[in-house]
Amino acid sequence: MAQNNPGAKCPVMHGANSTASRNVMDWWPEGLNLDILHQHDQKTNPMGDDFNYREEVKTLDFDGIKKDLHDLMTQSQEWWPADWGHYGGLMIRMSWHAAGTYRLADGRGGASSGNQRFAPLSSWPDNVSLDKARRLLWPIKKKYGNKISWADLLVLAGTVAYESMGLPSYGFSFGREDIWHPEKDVYWGSEKEWLAPSDERYEDISKPDSMENPLAAVQMGLIYVNPEGVNGQPDPLKTGEQVRETFARMAMNDEETAALTAGGHTVGKCHGNGDASVLGVDPEAADLEHQGLGWDNPNMNGLASRAVSSGIEGAWTTNPTQFDMGYFKLLFGYEWELKKSPAGAWQWEPIDIKEEDKPVDASDPSVRHNPIMTDADMAMKMDPKYRAICEKFMADPEYFRDTFARAWFKLTHRDLGPKSRYIGPDVPAEELIWQDPVPAGNLDYSEEVVKQQLAASDLSIGEMVSTAWDSARTFRGSDLRGGANGARIRLAPQNRWEGNEPDRLSKVLKVYEQISADTGASIADVIVLGGSVGIERAAKAAGYTVRVPFLKGRGDATDEMTDAESFEPLEPVADAFRNWLKKDYAVKPEELMLDRAQLMGLTAPEMTVLIGGMRMLGTNHGDSGAGVLTDRVGVLSNDFFVHLTDMAYTWKSVGSNLYEIRDRKTGEVKWTATRVDLVFGSNSILRSYAEVYAQDDNQQKFVNDFVRAWAKVMNADRFDLQG
Repeated sequence: MAQNNPGAKCPVMHGANSTASRNVMDWWPEGLNLDILHQHDQKTNPMGDDFNYREEVKTLDFDGIKKDLHDLMTQSQEWWPADWGHYGGLMIRMSWHAAGTYRLADGRGGASSGNQRFAPLSSWPDNVSLDKARRLLWPIKKKYGNKISWADLLVLAGTVAYESMGLPSYGFSFGREDIWHPEKDVYWGSEKEWLAPSDERYEDISKPDSMENPLAAVQMGLIYVNPEGVNGQPDPLKTGEQVRETFARMAMNDEETAALTAGGHTVGKCHGNGDASVLGVDPEAADLEHQGLGWDNPNMNGLASRAVSSGIEGAWTTNPTQFDMGYFKLLFGYEWELKKSPAGAWQWEPIDIKEEDKPVDASDPSVRHNPIMTDADMAMKMDPKYRAICEKFMADPEYFRDTFARAWFKLTHRDLGPKSRYIGPDVPAEELIWQDPVPAGNLDYSEEVVKQQLAASDLSIGEMVSTAWDSARTFRGSDLRGGANGARIRLAPQNRWEGNEPDRLSKVLKVYEQISADTGASIADVIVLGGSVGIERAAKAAGYTVRVPFLKGRGDATDEMTDAESFEPLEPVADAFRNWLKKDYAVKPEELMLDRAQLMGLTAPEMTVLIGGMRMLGTNHGDSGAGVLTDRVGVLSNDFFVHLTDMAYTWKSVGSNLYEIRDRKTGEVKWTATRVDLVFGSNSILRSYAEVYAQDDNQQKFVNDFVRAWAKVMNADRFDLQG
């Protein structure tokens, strides 16, 4: 991006919470938060090592649980009465807000882990009263037990709610596994207060695309946009631009956005019929006698119509428990004016509406109220692009229903991974491009013949290992996208990414394409085997005979199978493993290293051994010598750790992210290094790992651990081999 100050740093996504500035390490706010690499381990999981949820859920009574959910929708409870005697709107909001935290930039958020049960999401201002929805679901969770995760149940409830109100489901997949404590890696923003003004998230709030990456929501504690308008000031056209950017960051186009807005607001209502200031504190702050529930409303008096959540009050449609075309009928059939809700929130209400078009009171069917629209709803009418889409929907109701059902499916399944991971009787037969389809690869070829041809090529160890790494490093455990399967490194946009060194990549791929044609192996398998050949050769040079584990069967994706636009956010802006930074960012290189390692599912020891080994293999981007602390490049030795921990050397900063490693006695410059090299000798935790690999008796361990970590990266996306 353009810089007025040539010395200024380019802002970039924070990604993971890679600094320790908000926990018990406050004494040392610049410390690295390595905890993000070790969250969700078995010590927090009550199910034990032998429990396999993905196998357990296959034995679920699928028809039984759906019937129970259908019954639940109309079983209003005295302790939390249902609007119009139907919990559909509440359950849909719960599912929507579970899935709607997903953002394309880093794949984090979303519904795939049941994270809505924990802070901060459980107590976000935008999630007021969703704790009640989860408690209403508890009897069903209790009944079906280990056969249904909370993560699956939270999404299934909203899908069944739509079915119960007249919308046939496009499909549903089980397979989401629960986490058991709050996530530590997700960066939700730097604000220190809930609902702080949006300005803090933008370089220029009038330019929605200047919002800080990877964020998608416009304010801390919101899922999407402020329903009252930008910073609470109504202006549908400005709000429409924020809606467009926010939903694009969730991988939704304009048509999907309009469908989700209309379909989401076709049922249910907003809640603001009271004084929001009297509400109790959120669940995380509530006293224990509140049973883990929050936002106590002393004025509710057992009436659904007295609930307060967003502060806006009213239903969008005449029949809020039916999925119909009522949203469009009212939005486009009337003129609207700004009013204030009983809770003091801005909302739009119709002018001169017919009495029969008004929805009845959520508790008393003898009373009717004005319907309402939020500022985002008004954007559907006033923004020219959204209006044209809505007019298309109005002209073809079946097209609207189908578009919404598909968009809902995408919203609730975006972070579940490829279709091969889908489980259950309602999995759609259709394979969708956003699922990143990969064809099955050939198994009928000789691995040894491929390796012999690779060894006989003129490719260097560094070229083969770097290409395999670049192909696999795109994997994100957050939404299970990327990875080596599919060999998309040879397709747009990956084949032009700066981090992939397009000229070098093109040279290597020409060799691999010929080997693939000669042997029958997919190019994806050849790429990974190339890395294996390079590593085995380097290990042999170090005196160790190893075989890198390899699993056949990767397929080669085509351009037609690849949503190139949605792959753009997977482009690495830094790769510590190849000692590369695209630009000089405001975020420290070592923080970006942790972010990438966490997305790849690496532990701190795995990250450490991979960094040290990659330096020895000559894989630095652009053949940079930084961090190559050896005179034996191409030998898989532990020299990086030996020299990094040796007090015979001093380190001196000689520029931005560049250091000289000098002989302590003579002052002679021995090597150069970057921050992501030296942090393994400086940070106390990382140094403890570096010391292990520097020991004289751990050279074999270093090689074995490197090979094991490498194989983990190469196979991270082999969902075709998983249950």
